[in-house]
Amino acid sequence: MKKDLLSISDLDRREAEGLIEQALRMKQEGTSPVLAGKTLVLLFEKPSLRTKVSFQMAMHQLGGYSIYMSPEEVGLGKRESVADVARVLSRYVDGVTARTFSHDTLRVLAEYSPVPIINALSDLEHPCQSLADLLTIREKRGRLSGLTLAYVGDGNNVANSLLLAACLVGIHFSIATPQGYQLDGEMLDQGRAFAANSGSRIRTTTDPYEAVKDADVVYTDVWTSMGQEKEAEKRHKAFSGFQVDARMLDAAGKDVLFMHPLPAHPGEEISPGLVDDPRSVVFDEAENRLHAQKALLAMMLAPDRTNQGR
Repeated sequence: MKKDLLSISDLDRREAEGLIEQALRMKQEGTSPVLAGKTLVLLFEKPSLRTKVSFQMAMHQLGGYSIYMSPEEVGLGKRESVADVARVLSRYVDGVTARTFSHDTLRVLAEYSPVPIINALSDLEHPCQSLADLLTIREKRGRLSGLTLAYVGDGNNVANSLLLAACLVGIHFSIATPQGYQLDGEMLDQGRAFAANSGSRIRTTTDPYEAVKDADVVYTDVWTSMGQEKEAEKRHKAFSGFQVDARMLDAAGKDVLFMHPLPAHPGEEISPGLVDDPRSVVFDEAENRLHAQKALLAMMLAPDRTNQGR
């Protein structure tokens, strides 16, 4: 049966951990052309730096080919229905990576496409980012299970996927958000279900310093995501006191790692210069988008040629 990745919950623990280990091997040992003859289309409604280049380079390094299609070229749901785009593209390519405003667009693509659909970001989740985050933590700390990840900021798509990814593999998850900016309720329920199986603990609070206490990783993201620009002033007021700075990292664990998916806004969610703090692994995290996506593409487009957790 066709397998899509619309959510971290589309993976089980064995698959997720196998994918991370395969990504680490690919980073350390290089790759073979397991996707020779395969084509991936990148269908983007939102601009991108890391997602676009990392997926294109991942296909190239695996021996495959990628095609980028901008919003103007497709007009999803405007120039042509999402269902028709899915049915047409699936006649040409082996997989579709879609970066959309609405998660419902991904669901329709998956419903009408016989080839795999990969969520490269939606308003609900960012699973590819979270896989790279797990890879970075595994690479830096040698393990995943039993560590504590603290997230400070908006309960957005990145936070949703991080919650699910952490709880899936046994990482304790602590999150501080202002009132009104909490995690999605259904995501929190799913995270609790994963935590019950993996032994993770979930802590929610409105106090950033409470969230980061004893954390192995402190993570934040922008306060205002793409499409929320009209809310920027309101959000800046709501997130007062939620800026991650060196003092907040000092309040966490002794060997804490600092992570951010980028782009960052110094002076807002982080203090100026924090990405260059010795505890920051932000640019290693960005690099690992490439390696995590190589492992993901190999698993989804050539499962018979790989053995990632299978």
